[in-house]
Parts: sequence; C-alpha cells; structure tokens
Amino acid sequence: MMTHSQAADVFNKDEPRVDWHNATLWNVRKKRDKAAVQIPEWEKLRAIASQIKAHSLSNLSSYLENFEKKASENGVTVHWAKNGEEHNRIVLEIIQKAGLNKNSQGKIPMVKSKSMLTEECHLNSHLENNYVDVIDTDLGERIIQLRKEPPSHIVAPAIHLMKEEVGETFHEHLGVPNIETIPEKLVEIARHHLREKFLAAEVALTGVNFAVAETGEFVVCTNEGNADMGANLAKVHIASMGLEKIIPKRKHLGVFLRLLARSATGQPLTIYTSHFKKPRQGQQMHIVIVDNGRSRQLGRPDFRNSLKCIRCGACMNTCPVYRRSGGHSYHSTVGGPIGSILAPNLDMKKNADLPFASTLCGSCSNVCPVKIDIHDQLYKWRQELVKSGYTPKVKSLSMQMMRFTLSHPGVFNFAGKMGKGVLKNAPFLINNFLNPWYKQREMPEVPQDSFTEWYIKNRTKE
Repeated sequence: MMTHSQAADVFNKDEPRVDWHNATLWNVRKKRDKAAVQIPEWEKLRAIASQIKAHSLSNLSSYLENFEKKASENGVTVHWAKNGEEHNRIVLEIIQKAGLNKNSQGKIPMVKSKSMLTEECHLNSHLENNYVDVIDTDLGERIIQLRKEPPSHIVAPAIHLMKEEVGETFHEHLGVPNIETIPEKLVEIARHHLREKFLAAEVALTGVNFAVAETGEFVVCTNEGNADMGANLAKVHIASMGLEKIIPKRKHLGVFLRLLARSATGQPLTIYTSHFKKPRQGQQMHIVIVDNGRSRQLGRPDFRNSLKCIRCGACMNTCPVYRRSGGHSYHSTVGGPIGSILAPNLDMKKNADLPFASTLCGSCSNVCPVKIDIHDQLYKWRQELVKSGYTPKVKSLSMQMMRFTLSHPGVFNFAGKMGKGVLKNAPFLINNFLNPWYKQREMPEVPQDSFTEWYIKNRTKE
C-alpha cells in the first residue's frame, strides 16, 4: 500500500486533472459559502447542532436503547453489530432467510443506495462472494462500481472522473454504441439501466443520515430518489446505521437538515428527505446498528467530537491538500480531513500517515456544520502517533535532533550559522531531489543576519 504522499505524487503527475479537481471542489466550497450567508442564524445553527450532537454522544446508550424500543414497536427488526464482519454476516443472513427469488445467474438481486458505512465494512464484496448481485444505484457509486474503484468523496464518489471517462465506462459496460460525453445523455443512459434493476430487486439497502430516538424512525437524504425507489419497491428493506447517527427528537431534524445540504453542495435542502418509520404491509424492515470502533473513539476525550460528523464533505471541498491530492490518496473509506481523524482510530499503524496529510490551516474546522475541531484533532493525532511509535524512524530521529537543538541556545546558534553557510556557499547540498521540501519550492535568499543577530543589533536599550 502506498502512503498518502506517494499516492498524491501519482495523482499530481496529471496536472490538468489536478487543476480541474481543485477548481471543481473549490466551486462547491463557494456555493456553500453563498448558501451560508443567506441564513442570518447560520452560526447559531452550527452551535446548536454541535450541542445536540454532544448531548447525544454523552447519552448514547440510553438514546440507542430508546430508539430500539420505539423501532421494534413500529414493526422494525433491530440488529446490533460490533464490527464490519458482524454487520456483513447479519445483512447476508437477512437476505438468505427472506426466501427471495434469484435471477438467471442464480443470484439474489439487491439494489443499494449510497452508504459510506457499507463501504467501511466492505459489504459489497462479501455479498457478491455469497451469491448476491449488488447494484449500487447512486449514479456516482454505480459509475465507480462498474470501474471497480472505491469512492473518492463521501458526497460525490466519482468527482475524480471527467465526463469523457464516464462515457468510456458506459460504452464498455453498458453497451452504449458510441462514446457519449454530454452529461444529460449519460444520466439518461444510467436511468434506463438502473430502472430495470429496481424492478427486479426484492431487497434494498439504504444508509441512515439521522435516527430519531423519540420515534424510532430514520431519515435518508438523497438527490436522486434512488433510496426511495429501492425501499418502496422491495420486499425487504435493510438500513445500515452507524451508532453515532442518533439524535434525541424529531424536532432536532430541522437544525441538521438546514445545515446538511447547504454544507455539502450549497443546496437549501436535499431533493429527497425520506422518513422511514415502519414497514408497509407485507414488507420486512431491518436496521443494523454498527459500532466498528465508534465506542473506542467515544472513549478518547481528545477525539470523541469526530463522531459528530454528519458526512457533508465540506471539509474535503475546502482542504487545500485534499483538492490537490485526490480522495484515493487517503487509502481509507473516508478521505480528507475528517477521514484523517477517523481512520487512525480504526488502525493506527495502517493510517499513521493521514494526520500528517494536512497544513493545519483550520479551514476544515471553519466550515464544519457541527463545529468539529478537526485541525486540532489532526495535531493531537500527530502527537499520539509519535508517542506510540507509529511514525517513520527517520522522522522520529530528526524530531529528537530538532528538540535537542532548540533546547540548547549554543547548539541552535551554531546550527544557524552552519545552515547560512551551506545556503551561501554550497546550496546544492539542499537544492536537490533528495530533499522533498525543495521539490516544489524555491529556496529563500540567504539573510545578512540571523534573527538573533538582528535583534541584538536593533533592540531598544532602556
């Protein structure tokens, strides 16, 4: 597996794509800003949403138990999964026990709307290995499913692809005679392709944006209506839910729904905001509530606020590193700043590089609709990873040398003079391909004096 910096180097070799990716995401960020300033109470909404989430996390067990009680009373079957493997096993068992019809390939057809949790659990491959034909029905998800790629963004999973590549994908997999590049035509092709999938499937899986403890209902937000189409036609509706999705009361939805779409895409509201409370007559409805490391994150005081995330993607759209390195460079289900504070909780060794994939500029925290202190958590994860020994030995050694130098004035002054001498007389020792810092920068001019020398000369004597 490549580190973030190595994968980013690969992405950056295609400069036109980097420029396009950067500009596209920044346009989304600007739409978010325009939508936000139209709401006079925007900052108040952010503060209230953050407080609701903090309260929910502090009372998580009682709200989850109440949600299970209410949902069960509504006729919904609630399951609990401690990790991704257990989630996948439960979903497969529900499908196998439902007595559903198989298609001509001997597989049970299932339509699935966008769910980052199922990506996190690697559900698709598990089901496909057990004779379930999984069809992702979100347009972006279907495109990358055909290409056998993971999503690069939590809201726009195919944002890394250009329309010409989408046309080539449809030409290859859907039998479109000519390569089409007009977006409206591509959408029409996808609509006809997916319509037959909806009609054939007897089981549908959706994610969960919000779950209401007061009523036992859950809410799914989409812009394409694919979750509604699948859930309302299928005999079995399965909803995969991270346990942090719980909120106390239905009235709280108004706060989050006003924030979610505006933060994600600049829309006032998602096109489809669907409430699911109980199964229709003859239908099965199941909710699988998943932990998968969330309890562990809840127990980390410095990082528990990351569980407030409502998956809007605003931090990705604004992050200068994400925009120029691409979502796949993060080698985790959720990329960008929020992913970089969630991923180390799941596997510190595997994801030790991600908290360092940031400038710590704070733009992510500034746009977060629930006021997660993302940049602060990135910094704290760096400290935690260094203390735990998960950083490269060379970096650890260099930091120890720097600490020694900075804590000894004599050594610091000598090092400064040596550095100035090297820059002036032997710049090639620094200006070379072995120095990653120099790759995309120009070295500064050599100063006449160090700051210490300048200060001694110029300080005001009392």
